[in-house]
Amino acid sequence: MKPLKTLLLACAALWLAGCSVFPISSVKPGMSREEVTAAMGAPTAVVNLQQGTRLQYSGQPGGQYAFMVDLDAAGRVASVRQVLTEKDFERIVPGQWTEADVLREFGRPALVGRVASWNGDILTYRWYGLQDMFYWVYLDGGRVVQKAHAGVEERPSMVVDTP
Repeated sequence: MKPLKTLLLACAALWLAGCSVFPISSVKPGMSREEVTAAMGAPTAVVNLQQGTRLQYSGQPGGQYAFMVDLDAAGRVASVRQVLTEKDFERIVPGQWTEADVLREFGRPALVGRVASWNGDILTYRWYGLQDMFYWVYLDGGRVVQKAHAGVEERPSMVVDTP
């Protein structure tokens, strides 16, 4: 039992260390754009909004996060949030949202792919629910979302041979 406890403690320590590597928690309302980029580095994308600007910090394709830092018209932080969540994905409205809406709200996808049974691109986002997940957004030829849904990200199990 002791090796398992040691392994769990080591995993927890690595997880906590990883949290401090990406300093999103240091971004607070009222900070300037310059203060945000000093703390976070360059954003993966910058999007103009009606009332300001959005700095996107996406971990796609390998990570399971996308932080949106919304700046008001004066260039100050109005809000900060992680958007790759079930609640946020549920905001997508098939038939109304376009590819531009999805990219504005979620940032770049992990993958843009196609399958034989769908005549259009499929945007794939990696995220974490209670387990590793995918979220697929199906676009038609006019770049309008026609369907969107979650699925489990299956990973091959590791088999370790012991002598």
